[in-house]
Amino acid sequence: MEQEPNRVFSGIQPTADSIHLGNYHGAVQGMMALQETHACIYAVVDYHAITAPFDPALMPHRVLNIAVDYLAAGLDPERTILMVQSDVPEHVELAWLLGAQMPVPKFEQLPTYKDKRARYGSASFGLLAYAILMAADILIYKATTVPVGKDQLPHIEFTREVARCFNNAFGQTFPEPQAFQTAGTVVPSLQGPGAMAKSVPGSYITLTDPPEVIRQRLARAYTDPARMRRTDPGEPTRCNIYTIHQLYTPSKQLEEIAGGCRSASIGCLECKRILAHEIIVHLSPIQERHRALLADLDYVRYVLADGAHRARPLAQATLAEVKEKMGLTRSRTSEVHQA
Repeated sequence: MEQEPNRVFSGIQPTADSIHLGNYHGAVQGMMALQETHACIYAVVDYHAITAPFDPALMPHRVLNIAVDYLAAGLDPERTILMVQSDVPEHVELAWLLGAQMPVPKFEQLPTYKDKRARYGSASFGLLAYAILMAADILIYKATTVPVGKDQLPHIEFTREVARCFNNAFGQTFPEPQAFQTAGTVVPSLQGPGAMAKSVPGSYITLTDPPEVIRQRLARAYTDPARMRRTDPGEPTRCNIYTIHQLYTPSKQLEEIAGGCRSASIGCLECKRILAHEIIVHLSPIQERHRALLADLDYVRYVLADGAHRARPLAQATLAEVKEKMGLTRSRTSEVHQA
């Protein structure tokens, strides 16, 4: 079996106008680091985005915006393939072939399926099949590494099961991919327990939020519940804001903030103002690149078209191998006889 030993795949859904800090720290920073040493394929996974309620009029705009976010965050299209999932239809065909081998309870047990079914009150076939399409996204490139946030770990384990199931039935074909996680694998919500999520308005900050919006959102953010008054001492390890500080603030200043929180010599508003400054400084060059890319969307479209052109032969080769092993490839040399 031929396979790329250092191939990486990951994707982001175009369910909002921009990537939020949870996506950025949980997955995108890992993606950017891996392109230095691996053969990387990254996607805007638009087929996944239609498994929940969506506005068709907004989809093209959001697909382009997520591609711009990738590029602004540091993706190098000379080294890394960037494409749109629906431009490589082999993903869906492989999902069908793999899904035919998997028992339905495996899909129903995934926490993301159960959570979204509870949130929406019902579930489409697309939502049930979300995990097998994600598995196909990864396996069609025989990726060995997948940069993801903590919430996607069950899907990576499911993908490993899918690869194992196919290999056992039809012969060694797919590697079992490993998740790649960064220090910011979970970025806390601004609203309380849990993580930043596109589906929870007000819980997140995006890569493109202007400074005044970042300050406003942090000013209203949830902090240590023990600090009801300015004079109440707190515990930084219980505070969502302090957890986010750890991703941005220099270690010496971080120690001062922790000490000030415990002694009540620093208030939550001051702590938030410091964090806002650090985030704004960090995002400034990304936002500058983002504005430049928005002014040249023809270039972004070219990158996506070129990415699909480079990705499809890889996907087609894997699909051909899978169909041959499953007995779905007819001999090209056989003759058709008419009666």
